[in-house]
Amino acid sequence: MNKQELIERIECLKNLFGNKSEYVEIDTVIRLISELDEPQEVEIPIFVADFITEQKKLGHTLSYSIDACMSDRVAEWYWDNSELFALSWVNGYTVKKEKRYYVRFKGMESNDFNYLNFIKFQRAWVLSSLKIDKKFRTEHTRKELEDAGFGWVFDCPGIEIEEVEE
Repeated sequence: MNKQELIERIECLKNLFGNKSEYVEIDTVIRLISELDEPQEVEIPIFVADFITEQKKLGHTLSYSIDACMSDRVAEWYWDNSELFALSWVNGYTVKKEKRYYVRFKGMESNDFNYLNFIKFQRAWVLSSLKIDKKFRTEHTRKELEDAGFGWVFDCPGIEIEEVEE
């Protein structure tokens, strides 16, 4: 139910109680208000959420941010999703969970050292086995790989990209 429908339903209460009443049935009003639609948060990619957060932190308006220096990636998403962009700015958003990938180098002699891993405490990238432990990050988002200079792995025939299943 939208705002106008709520007004019309409350006006119908006049038929029950007359235009002036000493009381309004609270339960009826609460039930009607609970049926009122609330703006729904939309789901957007993290790179768009980061852009919106940064623009709001800088005190920019929606219209200014649309004209702001968007990265090519944000601009490309915006042109296909301008209404979602505006809704997320006004009503809030949830961040779409990014796909995660294992990156395996093909044709390596040893299967022990053919996965791209990130050692968290050293902040270093290494080839290692597929380890699931707290020291290593073996699952990577596209953004993590691109930010580290490994964006090329998605286009390389010598690399096997395996999407991590949730």
